[in-house]
Amino acid sequence: MTVYDQDIGTKNGKYYAVNFPLLSGMNDESYQSVFKPVIQKVMETFAPSAVVLQCGADSLTGDRLGCFNVTTRGHGECVKFVKSFGLPMLVLGGGGYTIRNVSRAWAYETSILLDEEVSNNIPYNDYFEFYAPNFKLHLEPDPDLENANSREYLDECKNKIFENLRALTGAPSVQMSQAPPTYMLREEDEDAADPDSRTDNDGKRCHEAEFYRDDKDQRGNDDADASNSTIAANGPLQDEGADNTAPDVIPMDVD
Repeated sequence: MTVYDQDIGTKNGKYYAVNFPLLSGMNDESYQSVFKPVIQKVMETFAPSAVVLQCGADSLTGDRLGCFNVTTRGHGECVKFVKSFGLPMLVLGGGGYTIRNVSRAWAYETSILLDEEVSNNIPYNDYFEFYAPNFKLHLEPDPDLENANSREYLDECKNKIFENLRALTGAPSVQMSQAPPTYMLREEDEDAADPDSRTDNDGKRCHEAEFYRDDKDQRGNDDADASNSTIAANGPLQDEGADNTAPDVIPMDVD
């Protein structure tokens, strides 16, 4: 949920990003009216096998930088809705610039994820004074903050997102599968190995662009010095017949 409605992905990833431009004063009711149907449509379109949910808290009422009017209950309702799909979830923190309210939100949302009831009365702790004056878990909306998100505006943005999602054919989910590592040390032999001897690879990666004169170049400084003396006497190694002129243009992909 950002201000960039054109941020929908590019090239082969076009329409794979969903952004909903929200205006100042967004409250619980307006937020739920767009979050739930949009996430429902996203789930139907992508059919994910797992969800990574980032719970940024700068949308909470009273945030130092944010301009929304969402309460901890409204924020937590989003977590509860995503949880209702029954998929494996990795839930992360995020932004939030009024720290006491960030703590409130994450404590409440942790209780939702664990299916635990928590009291609205914050228990005494070393940071109790930071939750003055009411020492409550849940926030109340600011009655003086006007909601600039009209029903017509929200419906227009929502329909545009649905149209973008319809442009994707099928459910492009990549199912989770175990992939073998491209490189792995033989850790199972580590305990039995002689600590005074070196393994064949010695934990090194051989880069395809690395140049070696011969095997001796890898054996130590003495051999390296000898090789350097040979090169100094005979001149640098060159590939006979190779074109050593620098190219006029180096192709680069900057997008």
